[in-house]
Amino acid sequence: MIFDTHAHYDDEQFEADREQILASLFAGNVGAVVDVSAELDSAERVLELAGKYPQMYAAVGVHPDDVGGMSAERLAQIERLCAHEKCVAVGEIGLDYHWMVADKKTQAQWFAAQIELAKRVKKPVIIHSRDAAEDTLNIVRGERAYEAGGVMHCYSYSREMAAAYIDMGFYIGVGGVLTFKNARKLREVVEYAPMDRIVVETDCPYLAPEPFRGKRNCSAYIAYVLDELARIKGISREEAERITWENARRMFRLDM
Repeated sequence: MIFDTHAHYDDEQFEADREQILASLFAGNVGAVVDVSAELDSAERVLELAGKYPQMYAAVGVHPDDVGGMSAERLAQIERLCAHEKCVAVGEIGLDYHWMVADKKTQAQWFAAQIELAKRVKKPVIIHSRDAAEDTLNIVRGERAYEAGGVMHCYSYSREMAAAYIDMGFYIGVGGVLTFKNARKLREVVEYAPMDRIVVETDCPYLAPEPFRGKRNCSAYIAYVLDELARIKGISREEAERITWENARRMFRLDM
């Protein structure tokens, strides 16, 4: 069964046919999905959605693009939401220097604060990092994020940096980009990373794999990611699916 460790089915792109898509996925080969919030408003939506489906779980947190409106009160609200029975992680949190919606100091402040929250509530973190490799690693180390554990979502950095995260016990999140022709760097990371440190994800509705690149993504398309992962690692597709399922179950501390 496929375990999609990072999706956004609460996104407006699924507004017209969300229930039909999810019903179809769960009737097929998708056994579990973690729906991940990006801003505080979406945190309650992902929990509501997770409550409707036994196969769906939720992560609550504030994406670096949205931390400009953060406060101690809002952080406390996130902590309360973490107590929900279907919440399995704090995320997505991190740094994003590509769009720079929030300044670096503000991003770092709330990244660190949400890491501390994750350690308090004893849940893993889902870390978003774009164009912020060194600062992300420094904060992860400085705040001892490895005490919470978690995943480097949509990993896009070097093999050497992947080694640093793996050494700290983090998982590497791999999605549709692995199937792209220009994904040489990610393929090198996947070649290096032990299979027990890799999880698969969609980030849907974004980052659909080939041959659906540019279209709306969904969890069923992880099949194409698993095919490429299996090819790179020299194992069967079934083995890749089984191992990534077990990795995700272990990372999110799920008894299933």
